[in-house]
Amino acid sequence: MPVIEISSLAHSGVEVFGTLTEAQLRNRLEPDKGVFIAESPKVIKVALDAGYEPLALLCERKHINGDAADIISRCGDIPVYTGDRELLARLTGYVLTRGVLCAMRRPVSRSMEEVCRGARRIVVIDGGVDTTNIGAIFRSAAAVGIDAVLLTRNSCDPLNRRAVRVSMGSVFLVPWTWLDGSLATLGELGFRTAAMALTDRSVSIDDPVLAAEPKLAIVMGTEGDGLPHETITEADYVVRIPMSHGVDSLNVAAAAAVAFWQLRASR
Repeated sequence: MPVIEISSLAHSGVEVFGTLTEAQLRNRLEPDKGVFIAESPKVIKVALDAGYEPLALLCERKHINGDAADIISRCGDIPVYTGDRELLARLTGYVLTRGVLCAMRRPVSRSMEEVCRGARRIVVIDGGVDTTNIGAIFRSAAAVGIDAVLLTRNSCDPLNRRAVRVSMGSVFLVPWTWLDGSLATLGELGFRTAAMALTDRSVSIDDPVLAAEPKLAIVMGTEGDGLPHETITEADYVVRIPMSHGVDSLNVAAAAAVAFWQLRASR
């Protein structure tokens, strides 16, 4: 485990932590070389427990024998870059949460069939671009027992650094992949679809018909505009959460938590 002291932002090897954009880290042209950043000891430990491969660590000096010690011992012979707190903040553009970042190998994308195999409840995120909401939805999905997450290609990457941190590592616990095709594709996998939206044909989320579905896909929309009209039209059900005091809707992350709990599969 080589500990490498850095004194310059131009030090070779640290560009993954500061210079590269999220798009460059993702490396769509060569997915097998893609990288993501996990932040904070707790989140990094969840990733390691889930089998993700560490490539390099960036750590405040005081944490090498403190909060990061267990992580460093588990990561084998990878470089551990360290330096002054102020230098690391200038490198990354933010103060490190609990003083530790880990660059990790991005996993190979899985097929929808593989991710949904054996699933009874899944969520589809259609056009969700807010990293905080994506992370919160994953955290609720893991907590309540959602079996898988599918995202449309215009949604935020769940392995975005902030999404990973907000999820507290839940993105490593719930199987996920990209949705290629329409909701009809889910029908071919045996799922009925429930679009969360306010329309004239919306049914209440506590309708017993929904809970009785053996395989249900809960479809969540964007933070501002909700679901596209064509998605709502294509869904088997359109579902609303009853509101009080003149409130018409919830933030998508809050709505997802309510929907996951109410529509969870019977155990």
